[in-house]
Amino acid sequence: MCTLEKRGRIFILTIKGSDEHRLNPTLFDAIQSALHRVRAESASSSALITTAQGKFFSNGYDLAWAGTSTARRELMNSKLQSLVTDLISLPIPTIAAVSGHASAAGFILALSHDYILMRSDRGFLYMSELDIKLVIPPWFIALVECKIGSPMARRAVVLKAAKITAKQAVELGIIDSAHDSADETVDSAVRLGEELAKRGWDGHVYGQNRMRLFAKVLDAIALHTTESTQTRSRMLPLHKQARYQAHDRTLVVVLTMAKITAKQAVELGIIDSAHDSVDETVDSAVRLGKELARRGWDGHVYSQNCMRLFAKVLDEIALDTTASTHTQTQSWM
Repeated sequence: MCTLEKRGRIFILTIKGSDEHRLNPTLFDAIQSALHRVRAESASSSALITTAQGKFFSNGYDLAWAGTSTARRELMNSKLQSLVTDLISLPIPTIAAVSGHASAAGFILALSHDYILMRSDRGFLYMSELDIKLVIPPWFIALVECKIGSPMARRAVVLKAAKITAKQAVELGIIDSAHDSADETVDSAVRLGEELAKRGWDGHVYGQNRMRLFAKVLDAIALHTTESTQTRSRMLPLHKQARYQAHDRTLVVVLTMAKITAKQAVELGIIDSAHDSVDETVDSAVRLGKELARRGWDGHVYSQNCMRLFAKVLDEIALDTTASTHTQTQSWM
């Protein structure tokens, strides 16, 4: 299923074969076994590269194996959570050399690495859940939020189910670099791994810092594991983020109270496009609406995925409403 090769200070984990590398218990166990070896044998001056043979990095869960069995789906979810937790806690830098399509859970596997390099001659990144009528788990969303900084990029991934090429992924800030072939992708990953390994960072410190950087993901996994049957209102994040983050566009809008033109708003990533007149704006909106409507997405699934993407907003509204009610109650006492 997979092999683990050591080249000097670099571990290379390769998913073998020319199939779609669908994630099932057998493949999960093989990858985790390799990670356990890496954890046992690595030094502070090491790095891990994960790649795959063939046209696919991974095409997600093995849905044929799962069939209609809820127990099998839950088993796959549990094993993916365990694998992602292992990658986040691994005491060395990790690099995904994406050699082909990475879809759904396969995309999540790639995002779980510190760096992502991707071949540009074949393959795309694709969160397919919307197209196959599945609601995305909250912890998937937490990982997307941690690894994809642009709200527009997150929307393309979650609410548009876009098939993103390597070039587009670089432009959106999802991956670090694109390369002409699978071999060049792996070679570049090895060079990056060597560069990182030379830093000689303390492995324990590196792993702890990564776990703190991905605390929201680990919290979401813990909530999914221990409270999967609870209602959403009881699944508030364990660590609330500040209401306003110091992104450039937030500083421009909130702190300077700038009057932003359409052109500036495009450059800042606040809006999608600018048009010459009201009529052209409406016409373009109609064309986009028709394009989205043709996808035929399930409305319930779309709204659930949207609510999960904007969970922090809903949480803040709920907290603000609760605080206001408490204040009003006190004022009447």
